[in-house]
Amino acid sequence: MPEISRFFGIVIKMFFNDHNPPHFHAFYGEEVILVNIIDLSVFAGSLPPRALGLVIEWATIHRQELLDNWCQARDHHTLDKIEPLR
Repeated sequence: MPEISRFFGIVIKMFFNDHNPPHFHAFYGEEVILVNIIDLSVFAGSLPPRALGLVIEWATIHRQELLDNWCQARDHHTLDKIEPLR
């Protein structure tokens, strides 16, 4: 699962040829969430509120890049790194 971004201890990854809906995985310590790229809803897992807020803020800024990476992952193409939240 390629890492596409990392910020404030949060690691964002995306699987190749993953299941729908279009989503990414956000890891923080031992915790992980799956976030729907279309509406930025969390559909699996949990993170502490502060970490969750940072993930959603980052995803809001980079939604189109996430969708582009989703399409590339579905076709087994190299994924682009996405700027971290600063």
